[in-house]
Amino acid sequence: MPKKAPLSQVSDFELRLLRLFKTVAECGSFAAAEGALGISRSAISLHMSDLEKRLGMRLCQRGRAGFALTDEGREVLRAGEAVLVAIEGFRSEVNQMHQQLRGDLNVGIVNNLVTQPKMRITRALQAVRAQGSGVRINLSMSTPSEIERGLLDGRLHLGAMPLITPLSGLEYSLLYEERSNLYCSREHPLFARAAEIGNEELRSADAVVPSYRMSAEAIGLHQLLNFAASATDREGIAFLILTGSYIGFLPDHYAAAWVEKGLMAPLSPDRLFFDTKLAVAVRKGRRQNLILERFLEALQLSR
Repeated sequence: MPKKAPLSQVSDFELRLLRLFKTVAECGSFAAAEGALGISRSAISLHMSDLEKRLGMRLCQRGRAGFALTDEGREVLRAGEAVLVAIEGFRSEVNQMHQQLRGDLNVGIVNNLVTQPKMRITRALQAVRAQGSGVRINLSMSTPSEIERGLLDGRLHLGAMPLITPLSGLEYSLLYEERSNLYCSREHPLFARAAEIGNEELRSADAVVPSYRMSAEAIGLHQLLNFAASATDREGIAFLILTGSYIGFLPDHYAAAWVEKGLMAPLSPDRLFFDTKLAVAVRKGRRQNLILERFLEALQLSR
């Protein structure tokens, strides 16, 4: 058989012919390969002739003397097996990448969400981590403004924060609602009659007010208070309440541990409260990130 020009490329069709050749060689004859391939002997012969023409060399002797690989056929078989093994390895590795995630997930969260009983963020982080030891989670506790900046400049993949004033460059998904009550500590003069406090008593008590953005409902309730201190986050508010000198609003799940120990009490809880929507946010037009997509999927399943 005359030599032909080297192959310029190996298409899917050549790969199918190589698989057929491998099966014929393993079976030892065209007749024996019929059952394994599910095609007739004449079809096998046509495919083998086609492969030989494409490669420009005879791969096997067939006839009255029986079936036997040529020297070139043995070399092609060896090289073909290596190609097929490499393709299978590539397929397995890609499939493994879908199962075993690798890379970073940078998450910004407003502080004190860990006591939220629904724990949707915790469950989603757990689900992502379970999909691969190659996932590195980088968690930062920040203010809502810092989280928004981190999402917009690409430092953060995901943020969890109050949904107060949505930004046009971010996409939001509601996480849960959080109730906040007005609290005082056991050392505060209002503690003994916390169940029902009048507005005059509220105005006479020093209060700590947050310096971060609030909803209109929250702002309205804070206007009933005597602003005497400020804090950048909820932990700071808790510190000042526990001094016994201030009253202030805290999420009920965050204050629950102190309430159970008798160290705090809600003031007029039937009327002095507000609800805040909490959401996860991602940047619009973000680059594809498989870890982030898996996290968002897990977050939806945790509802």
